[in-house]
Amino acid sequence: MSEEREHAGPVPVRERQDLRADCADCFGLCCVVPAFAASADFAIDKGAGHACPNLGQDFRCGIHTRLRESGFRGCTVYDCFGAGQKVSQVTFGGRDWRRAPGTAKRMFEVFPIMRDLHELLWYLTEALALPAARSLRDELGAALEETERLTRDEPEALAALDVEAHRRKVNALLLRASELARAGAGRRRKDHRGAVLIGARLKGADLRGASLRGAQLIGADLRGADLRGADLIGADLRGADLRGADLTGTIFLIQSQLDAAKGDASTGLPASLVHPAHW
Repeated sequence: MSEEREHAGPVPVRERQDLRADCADCFGLCCVVPAFAASADFAIDKGAGHACPNLGQDFRCGIHTRLRESGFRGCTVYDCFGAGQKVSQVTFGGRDWRRAPGTAKRMFEVFPIMRDLHELLWYLTEALALPAARSLRDELGAALEETERLTRDEPEALAALDVEAHRRKVNALLLRASELARAGAGRRRKDHRGAVLIGARLKGADLRGASLRGAQLIGADLRGADLRGADLIGADLRGADLRGADLTGTIFLIQSQLDAAKGDASTGLPASLVHPAHW
């Protein structure tokens, strides 16, 4: 098998549009539910369950096109994986928390749980498309079906769900899929799972097939690094320099990780992701 085939990305799958944020069908939940503190990522303090002052009556952000220059960089790297519109339009049937204030408390409880479930759906969909994980497709398919079923539960059932237990079960399966997908890298595989690599000098590094699951790569120099076939689930790429790096065929990389990093037009990406506008 050629090196290119060994590190090939997922085969084409459904576009996963239902797992992409659609703010037009959401009641601004990401602008209300999370708390944040004044910092390099946020210009102000905001308590959990309180609407951001930039949220309009139409549930649209008043500074959406200038969030970064307004001091709200943290907002630009957040991804709900479509949980916002699911909670707004399906779980609560289009009843918004302003006109139906009795829904607010439960809606705000359910949103982060739905987001976790939708994130798992994203990873499971990708894992199902990995050619090397073909032997796990029945298990992955069953996990996907179960997770989708959970997203259709009533608000009370969702609020009571032990989502962390479900995440642990799914993550164990995703890890097995990752190991199969990365097996082609042979002795080149590096295990940096959970490693603290803040500011690490990894320019031009050969990280093909590496496990970088949960690694702290904040501010790391990854210019020109070869990350084909690497597992990046949960890796913190804030401020990491990805200029010229090859991330094609990476496993479980998501758009918000790229949005938090630095890169340029020469950064190679999986087909399902795009170069952030600020690059």
